[in-house]
Amino acid sequence: MAGASLLALLDDIASVLDDVATMTKVAAKKTAGVLGDDLALNAEQVSGVRAERELPVVWAVAKGSLLNKAILVPAALAISAAAPWLVMPLLMVGGLYLCYEGVEKLAHKWLHGGDAAAAHRAELAALADERVDLVAYEKAKIKGAIRTDFVLSAEILVIALGTVADKPFATQAAVMVGIALLMTAGVYGLVAAIVKLDDVGAHLVGKESAVARSLGRGCLLAAPKIMKALTVIGTLAMFLVGGGILVHGVPPLHHLLASAAAVAGFAAPLLGAAFDALVGVAAGALALAAATLVGRLRGRGSEAPPAA
Repeated sequence: MAGASLLALLDDIASVLDDVATMTKVAAKKTAGVLGDDLALNAEQVSGVRAERELPVVWAVAKGSLLNKAILVPAALAISAAAPWLVMPLLMVGGLYLCYEGVEKLAHKWLHGGDAAAAHRAELAALADERVDLVAYEKAKIKGAIRTDFVLSAEILVIALGTVADKPFATQAAVMVGIALLMTAGVYGLVAAIVKLDDVGAHLVGKESAVARSLGRGCLLAAPKIMKALTVIGTLAMFLVGGGILVHGVPPLHHLLASAAAVAGFAAPLLGAAFDALVGVAAGALALAAATLVGRLRGRGSEAPPAA
C-alpha cells in the first residue's frame, strides 16, 4: 500500500514537472521576441567601456537584472493570485507597448539617424579625453542598462504570466522563476560573447596560423553585423509578438484571422505571422501618434502665458 502511494506521488510529481517543462517552453517561445530586443539593447548599452572592463560590466548588469526579476516575479505572482482578471489587461498593455517601442525605434532611426550617429561620435571623443571620469562613466552605463532591463524584464514576465494564467499557482511560480533565470543567463551570456567577439578576432589575427587569422578576420567582420542583425530581428519580433498578443486578445481580430487561416491551407502560418505583424505596426503607429499628441499638448500647457 505504501509502495503504491509512493508510486502515485512520484507519478504526480513527474506530471507536474512535465507540465512545468512544457509551459516553460511555451513561455520561452512567446517571450523570444522581447529577448532579441533585450539582447541588442543590452549589448549596445555595455559597449563603449574599456575592453578589460567589458565582462565585469556585463556581470554587474546581470546581477542587476536578477535583482529586477526578484522584484518582478513575486509582483506578477501576487497579481495572478489576488487579481487574476488583471493578467489579460496587463498582457494587452505589454503587447501594445512592444508595438509602440518597435514603431518608435523605426521612427527615431528614420528621423534622427544622423543625430544618433553624431552623438555616438561625440561619446567616443569624450572617452578619449583624459579628464573624463571613466569610473563614473562605467557606473552610469551600468545603471542605464539595468533600467532598460527592468522594462524589458517586466514585458517578458507579463507575457510569460499570460501563458500560465490558468495553471495552478505552483506551476506559475516554477515557470516564472525558470523563465527569469533562463532569460537572464541566455541574454547576458550572449551579450558577453558578442562584446568580446572583436577581442577574440583581434587575438586570432595575430596568430601564425592562416586558419586562425582567417577566423579572426571573420570575427572582426561578423561582430558589427551581428549587432545590426539582432536589432532588425528584435524589431520584427516586437511586431510579431506584440501584434499576436493584440490579435488573440481582441475577439474580432482573432475571428478574422481564424476565418482567413481556414481557407489559406498550408500558408496559414505565414498568413498568421503577416497579420500579426501588420496589426503590430498599425497599433504601434497609433500608440506613437497618441503619445506624440499628448506630449505636445502637455508642452503647450506648460508654456508660461505671455506677460501683459
